[in-house]
Amino acid sequence: MIDANQTLGQVATAHPASTLVFLRHRLDFCCGGGQRLDEACRSAGLDPARVIREIESEGTTRTPERWDAKPLPDLIDFILGRYHEPLRADLPALIEAARRVERVHGKKPSCPTGLASLLEQLAAELEQHMMKEEHALFPAIRAGRRGGPVHMPIRVMMQEHDDHGANLRRLRELATGFAPPVEACATWRALYAGLEKLESELMEHIHLENNVLFPRALNA
Repeated sequence: MIDANQTLGQVATAHPASTLVFLRHRLDFCCGGGQRLDEACRSAGLDPARVIREIESEGTTRTPERWDAKPLPDLIDFILGRYHEPLRADLPALIEAARRVERVHGKKPSCPTGLASLLEQLAAELEQHMMKEEHALFPAIRAGRRGGPVHMPIRVMMQEHDDHGANLRRLRELATGFAPPVEACATWRALYAGLEKLESELMEHIHLENNVLFPRALNA
């Protein structure tokens, strides 16, 4: 049973299918996962009861994996394979597509000028972030370190997650909500579709770390 007094992060952890509903309604369940569901809905002009019904309906047709009770090494393996590796594979192509769109369509008012630079910044920050996790924090968690020994690195990672969230909001703003204009070419349309996928997957990625992996590593 979903309680409107639960936080977005708690709902997303216990009901993984809810992430689709949250993405649909632009409810921030990753960096903003500490908001209560009812408060987040009202701030967005949504009826909490209706959102809960949507989540329950989504859960009857989609049953994604729950990670809140599985071994932490398994969750780390999932994060590495499902999010770290695809990010490294996908970002270079998105950056190149953004450069091409700006080069070819730069004189059009609808051109997302500055998008390639922002993507390059995001890619560099994500690479540094993932390296810290892969070479320091994740090995420490795998080795069984809990609580105090991982408190500071987790705090740093969560602050960097906030920075990634801010960059995602800037991306969406520059790309006009990922809705291509009527004059957009195939590359432009593919770029926006790729950016929307990047946004949803990075939000899921951050949610799993902020709301599942890190709390369990700190509280175990």
